[in-house]
Amino acid sequence: MAGAKGLQKEPLDLVSQNKIFFYSITGKPASWHDNLEEPADAEFLKIIHHAALEPNKKYTEPQTESQEIGWHSTPLISINRNDNRLYFPSRSTEISQYMAAMWRQKEMSKDKR
Repeated sequence: MAGAKGLQKEPLDLVSQNKIFFYSITGKPASWHDNLEEPADAEFLKIIHHAALEPNKKYTEPQTESQEIGWHSTPLISINRNDNRLYFPSRSTEISQYMAAMWRQKEMSKDKR
């Protein structure tokens, strides 16, 4: 026992005491920056990216009946804005211009109240 008293250690400074706690604190479960050491699994990333695609990019044909509506979204013909048979733009007449001005005036009067 007498020999044990002669081997007294110097007291640790504050930095040395806190080194013990540095490695025992676990990382946050949802933080991405704690897991930078692990390499990404290429096959897993491929599966995840494939699952996030739209159905018409994943499959060659619709998988359900509700997917059949809108499956082929490309137009069958190109839109020609000069062809009056297929293009019907909205047109304004005197009465529609008058009513638009009247509605604008009515909205402005509501805002001033």
